[in-house]
Amino acid sequence: MRFASRASRVAASATLEVMRTAAALRASGVDVLDLGPGEPDFPTPEFVKEAAVRAIGANFTRYTDAVGTLELRSAIAERYRREWKAPWGPGDVVVTNGGKQALHTAILALFEEGDDVLIPVPYWVSFPEMVTLSGARPVFAPTSQANGFRLTAADVEAAATPATRGILVNSPTNPSGAVIEPAEIEKIVRLCAARGWMFLFDECYDRFVFEGTHLSAAALAAEFPETVVLAGTFSKTYAMTGWRVGYACAARPVAEMIGRLVGHATSNVCSVTQAAALEALRRPDESAKAIETMLAEYRRRRAFLIPALNELPGFRCTPPGGTFYAFPDVSAWYGKTVGGVAVTDSNSFAKALLDGAAVAVTPGAAFGEDRCVRISFATSLERLEEALKRLRGLLA
Repeated sequence: MRFASRASRVAASATLEVMRTAAALRASGVDVLDLGPGEPDFPTPEFVKEAAVRAIGANFTRYTDAVGTLELRSAIAERYRREWKAPWGPGDVVVTNGGKQALHTAILALFEEGDDVLIPVPYWVSFPEMVTLSGARPVFAPTSQANGFRLTAADVEAAATPATRGILVNSPTNPSGAVIEPAEIEKIVRLCAARGWMFLFDECYDRFVFEGTHLSAAALAAEFPETVVLAGTFSKTYAMTGWRVGYACAARPVAEMIGRLVGHATSNVCSVTQAAALEALRRPDESAKAIETMLAEYRRRRAFLIPALNELPGFRCTPPGGTFYAFPDVSAWYGKTVGGVAVTDSNSFAKALLDGAAVAVTPGAAFGEDRCVRISFATSLERLEEALKRLRGLLA
């Protein structure tokens, strides 16, 4: 069978592969402690679910505008105007099937063969593959582990090439949890504007910050309208991963091009999902309570997990400033044997934990940082405690 070369160049998602492997073991009767998933373990807020039920009852089940309902786009634009003084209106917003489609489609709209796109390391697993699918070349910008993997303008300048056309930035960052300093975000945006690059900003974890200050690129969109493209999602903030609703915000010409591609690729996001997302924005006080409940629990888990990881032999973990991930350096185990598995890299280390303790983590190689593994604490404290107990037994 013959495949297109663009498809053959794309690797499978490592995070999804961890989920599949853990599910297969679980189906065979193994009690797997899965610390791989990147989704909240909380239910969608009741008032959001009720809005979806009402939408179904009102037969709001037909096509909407391919770029999203006017009401939802207006509410998204209003949120960024209120919180960050962004200049966007409903015509500058495209509702997408999750934040992933917003990013993927923006990349398709903006980059092509011959372009270089900068990607800070460590990166979200899909960033390089999205760029590859566009025909452009991903160029990696390493960040300093000593600096907690927080991207700086100096990192960006050091990685730039004559063919650079843009950069993908995620903050708070998956997988490291790094929160980029506001001053550095502003410096990077100014650098992009001065050189004619696009600044694509993914802030899907913007509500989950433990340390530092999150600055949305939306705050710079009025000054640099032709530079900033923002991608967001309801998935993490409102525990709506399965609903598949995200959005892109950008200057009108960019938004219109993204909308044109979405119209041919998927058409509108599920109408019922859009009604639920609109309710989440229309009732900010209730949404804030739900978000704070999640954040408080993530804080509690983080307070347990990070010291516990640092007590494990061969683990070194910087506390994440945001998200719900820990990203410990486990390279001290490379060249050794764990549970009968010869460990040479993050993939074999993750296999050793799964085989020897039935604990699933995601190899750091998937994120461009092979010294580390990603551990999600979007699971109950009791399960985290059990996972650490098993790891202590395996690694003792």
